[in-house]
Amino acid sequence: MRLAFPILIAVTLLMAMSYESEIRGWRDARERSLKADDGWLTVAGLFWLKEGENTFGKDPGNDIVLPDGRARAGTFALRGGKVTVTIPPQDPRAMRSDVEGKPDKVVIKDLTMFVIKRGDRYGIRLRDKNSRMRREFTGLRWFPVKESARVTAQFVVSPSRIPVPNILGQTEQMPSPGYAEFTWEGQKLRLYPVLEEPDARELFVIFRDRTSGRETYGAGRFLYTDIPKDGKLVLDFNRAYNPPCAFTPYATCPLPPKQNQLPVRIEAGELKYADH
Repeated sequence: MRLAFPILIAVTLLMAMSYESEIRGWRDARERSLKADDGWLTVAGLFWLKEGENTFGKDPGNDIVLPDGRARAGTFALRGGKVTVTIPPQDPRAMRSDVEGKPDKVVIKDLTMFVIKRGDRYGIRLRDKNSRMRREFTGLRWFPVKESARVTAQFVVSPSRIPVPNILGQTEQMPSPGYAEFTWEGQKLRLYPVLEEPDARELFVIFRDRTSGRETYGAGRFLYTDIPKDGKLVLDFNRAYNPPCAFTPYATCPLPPKQNQLPVRIEAGELKYADH
């Protein structure tokens, strides 16, 4: 019986070390994702299309000016909510946007272009494998891992649609299956996750707290969590991370709905990006 307590301590320490290792692995994977050829650090441009033809190429006279390639590389045409691309001598071909599934791409050397749709606006997003943001990336910084930041919340089923603004000034009514109720530093709080797709297997939480604009990114942070089980939802704030807008001015990030602006400091997860 004397051994029971030391064994319990050893098991507890081992579990804590395993959890910390898991979080560190997740954080390493996040940084690798950012730095990848298709990561957010390569997003180097966003060009909103006008109705009709939009030329692209390296020449400054184009509607979309590229950092590499031919002077006059081709044309994107927007007509009636449909986008086509023409790259001579090829015939025009349709371009599927990101809201229709995997978007079609135009590749020119180390550049990739594809269509995004936000509200009723269509734009061309440009990725550049040699972007300045990628070349000058200084690495991510985090609060220390702490197991107490992994909170088991009570999930209350209450389907609704909540208004989620974005940095473009648009607002989307997104489906929320309910809310997570939990206690942080003695305060009872709620967070309202949303579903990005009707058949999503994760819930998406966009939140802001009193570290925002100080230690953490000013506009707020993102957090994904598994679907609730037995009325419980795990919120692991050690995995809270910065939106793409923290790294590139060409993202179109959603912002925290007013329901998710917390009156406490969540000292866990990703810190503000220090690029200097």
